[in-house]
Amino acid sequence: MLKRTALRWGASLLALALLGSSALSAEAQTTIPPTPTPVALDTFDPNAASGRTVVKWYVGLGTGGNPAQIATQRAVVDAFNKSQNSIYLTLQIVDNRVASTTLATQIAAGNVPDIVGPVGTVGRATFDGNWLDLSPLIQANNYDMSVYDQSVVQNYNLPGQGLIGIPFAVYPSFVYFNKDLFDEAGLPYPPQHFGDTYMGKEWNFDTLRDLAMKLTVDDKGNDATEAGFQPDHIVQFGFDLQYKTDPRAMGTLFGADRMATNEGVAVIPPQWLAAWNFFYGGMFVDHWMPNDAYRNSDLFGQGNVFNSGNLAMAYTHMWYTGTIDPVSTGGKVKNWDIAVVPSYQGKTTAELHADTFGIMKATTHPNEAFQAYKYLITNKDLLQVYGAMPAIKGMQSDFFGGLDQKFAPVKVDWQVAQDSLAYIDVPNHEEGLPNFLKARQATTDFQTLIDTTPGLDINAEAQRLQATLQAIYDEVRH
Repeated sequence: MLKRTALRWGASLLALALLGSSALSAEAQTTIPPTPTPVALDTFDPNAASGRTVVKWYVGLGTGGNPAQIATQRAVVDAFNKSQNSIYLTLQIVDNRVASTTLATQIAAGNVPDIVGPVGTVGRATFDGNWLDLSPLIQANNYDMSVYDQSVVQNYNLPGQGLIGIPFAVYPSFVYFNKDLFDEAGLPYPPQHFGDTYMGKEWNFDTLRDLAMKLTVDDKGNDATEAGFQPDHIVQFGFDLQYKTDPRAMGTLFGADRMATNEGVAVIPPQWLAAWNFFYGGMFVDHWMPNDAYRNSDLFGQGNVFNSGNLAMAYTHMWYTGTIDPVSTGGKVKNWDIAVVPSYQGKTTAELHADTFGIMKATTHPNEAFQAYKYLITNKDLLQVYGAMPAIKGMQSDFFGGLDQKFAPVKVDWQVAQDSLAYIDVPNHEEGLPNFLKARQATTDFQTLIDTTPGLDINAEAQRLQATLQAIYDEVRH
């Protein structure tokens, strides 16, 4: 293995603005805290609404609060209201910081909105049981569901709740890779087609680990497979779970599952325990993956590790394109592409983040709400201003064309993103849990522990987490 030259030291500030085709999904916002814009807007006009059925659209649980988005959303509402005379669509935008509590207050007071969105899995799970099953409305309106990947449709079909959303924006996951770092190491790029091998080996997480070790380099040019490698002086890492800060997301790469049975019993799926041990070993044993101290340093972009130029591979979602600096604006990653997710024990799981709109179960006029709903989830202006990959397959080529313009001269094989939708996690890794907010905090605390603490017994810590979750679940069991 050739010695690598020492990599440049420098700072890279985290870019989180929702620019161009890079608006973050609700899941991304839970992973990368948004910069909230104080917003309180209600477009209801009693004179304009006179004689029409009023349908209220609530924005705030996810994206939708920056000035450009507000202007577009108002224009969409105006266009809908001018298109017919029977329904009056009104827009209410609430500051993201208080959107959940405000919606909960409205529900409790019986002042429920009709349509909520865009909202991601976490936002939907926060209000589990409050969403209308859209299946009867889809059938009654002969709404064409064939334009969507059926695997994505299934992502919204929840046990006991029905189909609570129609796909709108999808954020598939895959491996971003820095081609220059691979070239410098003299290594082939990772596979871009599911089922392909890597240097004669199955493209699985063991292969990824071996590759990542060769791409992890200290300040003397030694990689993590070589004698003399110094784990306290790493200047380039091979792999990171970019902005993955939940153990369910970490575990799901080894297979989709749940942390609670239908009866409210806390469980730790065995493949998740294997994943936690695997990635913890990457951070604190074999050192091919940054722990939080490295991850949040100036050298590694203060959390935005791939964008620092000092990371060879990052697993995350489509929304991450919003935090990569283009070459045209001085980006440090001059030449990058995307590759498919590795498999675990012969099965590949490419986690999905997805935004949609929901209709509240308590709406008093579901038929009218669905007419407005159809208009919103197929609206090109909304997709563009949210920077969202359209769930409708026929609209995706224009979206990718916009990304090509943004990142030129970098040329990315976006087919990888589209192909990844066939391998999404069902159940989704951000689905609801009993006593959801409290349970989610417990899992977040567990992730922080394993990201920051060397010398842990992961199996013992997992048993403690299970006991903690059981106590939290029991608080709401009947």
